This record gives sequence, structure tokens and C-alpha cells, in this order.
Amino acid sequence: MFVDHVKISVQSGNGGAGCVSFRREKFIPKGGPDGGDGGHGGHVTLVAESGLSTLSELRYKKHYNADNGARGGGGQCTGRSGDELLVRVPVGTVVHDAESGAILADLTEEGQRWVSARGGKGGLGNQHFATSRRQTPRYAQPGMPGEGRELALELRLLADVGLVGLPNAGKSTLISVISAARPKVADYPFTTLIPNLGVVNWGNFDAFVMADIPGLITGASQGKGLGDQFLRHVERTRILLFMADVTGLTEETPDQALDTLREELKAYDPALMERPFAVAATKMDAADPDALALARDWAESHGVRFFEISAVAGTGIDPLVTFLGQAVHDAKARQPHGPGTTPVAPAETERYRQIWGEEGSS
Repeated sequence: MFVDHVKISVQSGNGGAGCVSFRREKFIPKGGPDGGDGGHGGHVTLVAESGLSTLSELRYKKHYNADNGARGGGGQCTGRSGDELLVRVPVGTVVHDAESGAILADLTEEGQRWVSARGGKGGLGNQHFATSRRQTPRYAQPGMPGEGRELALELRLLADVGLVGLPNAGKSTLISVISAARPKVADYPFTTLIPNLGVVNWGNFDAFVMADIPGLITGASQGKGLGDQFLRHVERTRILLFMADVTGLTEETPDQALDTLREELKAYDPALMERPFAVAATKMDAADPDALALARDWAESHGVRFFEISAVAGTGIDPLVTFLGQAVHDAKARQPHGPGTTPVAPAETERYRQIWGEEGSS
């Protein structure tokens, strides 16, 4: 099951209390205070792992509690600290405060860690409070309580190229041909219900990651069709590929379809209008000349590269892959960490409300 947003609660461990103790040994009267310190509470830490592709592991387990620190002992013995609790999340996970929606962390690299709740500090034993005037202190510090908070986790897939198109535009067929991804392919709308990732090899040793986003329709930003719930996965892409069916058998002409894609992306996030993009006319093995001309004219009017491809027949694929690979390579040189990895808080808070609702309910 593909799950890209969940809510969890985290609670770090409490610190252990310090000990009140006095040294008692034969032939050593009035040995003085020797109460040890309490152990620290365990942290709750989120760890990004590339082996995970969804947040489904967190869907049913909502509460994560780290161990408490142990109480200090006599003989200056420090209590055992609580174990750190590691919570595995996919690379690309954005962590929000569940109450305010503010972004707390953006885990974009393998092995990246973020301490979501710090364990409480252990209390000091009475050995620390002895002075020349107070040689037998009979008190110690209690342990500090751990932190508890509600988190909302949102997954944004890390891909270099995002495929955007209306339903049945040929996105799944293309990614299945040029990568090892095997999405469902059929001749009816909304075959793709979840995003799919594929690694595309190009050149001698280079590769890039491509994301197949479920089809958009007019009004997707208002919730029609599958809505815009998966568009968060194009936010980190370096280049977009708009795909238009040129068979002439669709309800919308190719230029209308491309306008729809632009408008829905703009309604979702105006910043996506600045993202580089290209246009691919698909299903060239059954192309209608008039529909093809409309798609070509639209691309020329927007000043972007235009490709004619047939994933089924395998025509036009190599030039497209070479162009995308080179575009990704150049984009990485300009911006190594990719777009969308340093979000702006106010805009992200509004995005959070769109995902979770005004009351923050899942």
C-alpha cells in the first residue's frame, strides 16, 4: 500500500532520579555522600533509509516511546541511560509539527537523522551537593521529563524527471519501456493510482530517476479525479515532461490538454511554473496529423523542446532519454541538492493545511 502522509506521536524517555546515599564501610566512619546520578532518557530519532518507499510502516503504529533513564545508585553509581528509539522513514520525508504545520525537518539523504524528541536529563545524586557547611545533604535532583510531541510526516519522492499528463497519455508505458519499473498499463483512464519510480540509464555510466505521476484532469486542484494529492511528488523534480496524446481520439485536443496541465500545476504551486519542462507527443504509431500539429505549435509557442515518441513501437525514445539525461546532469551541476529541499515556512504551512485540513485531521 502506498502511504505518503501519516501522523505519529513521539515521547522521549524521562531522566532517572539522582540517589541519596552515604558511604558505609567498616573502619571508615562518616564516609560522606556517594549517591550516583540518574541516567538520561532515550531520544526518539527519525532515520532516513533509501530502502523504504512509503510511510506504510508507520500507518498502524502511531505512538513511539523511548526508554526512561534508570535511577542512580549508591557508591557513585550512575543509572543506565535509556536506549535511543530509531524510527525508520523513507528518504524524502518532510516532518511537520502536527499542530502548527511548521516544517521541522526535511530528510533528503540516506542515513540522515533528526532527533524528534530529546530524552530528559538524569538528576544529580547527593554527592554533588556536599559543601564544607553541609556535609550530609539528604536530597538529590529528580530526573527531567522527556519531550512529547505530535508529528505529521509527508513523503515527497525524490525524482529527477516527473512525467505529467492526462489519464491515458502514455506515461506508464514510457516508464515501463525505458526503466525496470512495471506499473499497471491498460486502455482505460486512471490506470495509475499511485506514483511509480524508475531508474533510467543513459550514456555510458549515467542514470536518472523518473517519476510517473497519476493522471490529472481539469479541476484536479479542486479534488476532481484523483485530485492533486500526488502532485507533491513533482515538487523535487528537476525537470518536467508534459505528455500529450496525439491520436486525435481524446476529448481534449493536445493543446487544450497541455494548457490543462499547466493550469493545474499552477493552481497547486505557482513555483512549478519556473521548473524547466519539455513536451512529448505520444502514441506516434497512431498519430493524427492535425493533433500532432497542435501539440508541436503549443511547444513552439512556449519555447520548449518537442519530441515525437511511440513507447510501444520504440520510436523517438533515444533522443528523449538523452535530452532528459543531459538536462538532469546540467541541473545537478547548478543545484546539487535539487529543488524543494529548502522549503519556505509560510507556503509550507498552507500546503500542510491542504493535506490535513484546517483542524489537522488525517
